[in-house]
Amino acid sequence: MNKPITNHLPTAELQALDAAHHFHPFTDKAGLAAKGARVITRGEGVWLTDSEGERIIDGMAGLWCVNIGYGRREMGQAAARQMDELAYYNTFFQTTHVPAIALAAEIAKLAPGDLNHVFFAGSGSEANDTNIRLVRRYWQVKGQPDRNIIIGRWNGYHGSTMGGGSLGGMKPIHAHGGKIDGIEHIGQPYWWGEGGDMSEDDFGLMRARELEAKILELGAERVAAFIGEPIQGAGGVIVPPATYWPEIQRICDKYGILLIADEVITGFGRTGNWFGSQTFGIRPHIITIAKGLSSGYAPIGGSIICDEVAEVVGSGGEFFHGYTYSGHPVAAAVALENLRIMQEEGVVEHARDVAHPYLKAQWDKLVEHPLVGEAKLVGLMGSIALTPDKARRAKFASEEGKVGYRCRERCFANNLIMRHVGDRMIISPPLVITKDEIDILMTRARKSLDECYEGLVKDGMFVAKED
Repeated sequence: MNKPITNHLPTAELQALDAAHHFHPFTDKAGLAAKGARVITRGEGVWLTDSEGERIIDGMAGLWCVNIGYGRREMGQAAARQMDELAYYNTFFQTTHVPAIALAAEIAKLAPGDLNHVFFAGSGSEANDTNIRLVRRYWQVKGQPDRNIIIGRWNGYHGSTMGGGSLGGMKPIHAHGGKIDGIEHIGQPYWWGEGGDMSEDDFGLMRARELEAKILELGAERVAAFIGEPIQGAGGVIVPPATYWPEIQRICDKYGILLIADEVITGFGRTGNWFGSQTFGIRPHIITIAKGLSSGYAPIGGSIICDEVAEVVGSGGEFFHGYTYSGHPVAAAVALENLRIMQEEGVVEHARDVAHPYLKAQWDKLVEHPLVGEAKLVGLMGSIALTPDKARRAKFASEEGKVGYRCRERCFANNLIMRHVGDRMIISPPLVITKDEIDILMTRARKSLDECYEGLVKDGMFVAKED
C-alpha cells in the first residue's frame, strides 16, 4: 500500500537547490545540473518512491548495501535506544563500549576460519586504508620492513580514498590526484572481455599466474599482500573462472604473502553465504567489510583479522592508527540489529535457496535477447554483457559505455534501478526480494533491453567495433 509522500518543496526547486549546493560523488556536476537529479523520498522493502510519487524497484539495493530492504522500523528504534543511552564515545586510550564489544564478537562468530578480530572503520574505503597500514606493520614487526608492496588488480575497486583508490585499479581514479607508492596491479579475470580464444579455465589460470610473475618481478622479499574482491563489483560484476581463486590461493600460500578479501559487497549474504570467501573457497588473512554489515542504515566498516596477524601486530606495541568513529556506538548498535534480523529471519538462506534460483532461471534466459551476450549471476549479484555480435564477444563501435548508459536510462525511465559499468548492466537487489518482485524486476529489465535495442537499431548504433 502506498504511503503519503512527506511534504516537501516541488521537485524543480529541490533539483535547483541540489545543483546549487550539493557536490555529488562520481558525477559530472554540470551534466547533472542540466538534467536535474531524481529526488528519492521514501524506501520500503525493495521499493523506492521519488518526489513525483513514482515507485521504483531498486535492483541495486542502494549501493549494494540494503540487504534487509528499506523501512525496517527496528533499525531506527535500535539507533534511538543507543542514542539515548550513549550517543558517542571513542575506543581509543584503553576504553570501549558495549555495542563495539558485542558487534566484534558477533562478526567473529559469523566469519570463517580464525578471523576472530575486528578493527572498525566508518566505511569500506577507510577499512582498506587500515589494511595498508596493518599489513605493512605486520611485516615490520616480523623484522621484514622492506616487505611493503601490495598487489591489486586493474579494474578492481577498493574505495575512493587515496589509499583505497590506490589499491583499486581504476585508472580514472588514479588520474584525479595520483596514487600512493608501493601498490602494483595485475590483470583482472574478465574472460568475456579479455579472454580471446582461450577457454575460461585456461584464462583463469593465466590471470592468476600473473600474480606469481609479478611477485617474482618485484622480489618475494618485498611483497606484503594481495587484495581482491571475490567478485569484482564496481568493475562490472566480473565473476572469475572457476580456476582463478584456487590458483591465487596456492600462490599466496607458496610465497607466504597475506591475502586480503575485499568483501564490502560480497559480505553478509550477497553470494548466498555469509561471506564470498566461503562461496569461492578463499582462506583470507583479512576480510574488508562494510555495506551489508548495517544494510546501509548507518555508516560502518571494518577489517576482520585472523589470529596470527592480530597477534603479530598486537605484539609490536601501540598501533598508531584509528578513526574518531571507529566502532561508533550508534552505528554498531544498528549493525547488531541488522545481523539479528538477518539471522532470525533467515535472510541469507532466503537469498540462497529461494531468490537466487528463481532469479537465475530468468536471468540466464536474457542471453536469448539480441543485445545480450553473457548473463552471470552468483547469489543475488548479477551482470549482463551488451554486445552487437555475440559470437565474437564484440564491443560496440561507439565509445565504451555509451550503449550501457542508454540502457540504464531506459531502466530508470521504466522505474527500475539497474546500473551500467561500461557496456555491462549490473544488479544487486535487496536479499529479501520476493518471487513476485523478481517477476516485476525482470519484466522491466526485458522491456528496457527491448527499448534500448530498438533505439540502437534506429540510430545506427547496433554496430560492432572493427577488430
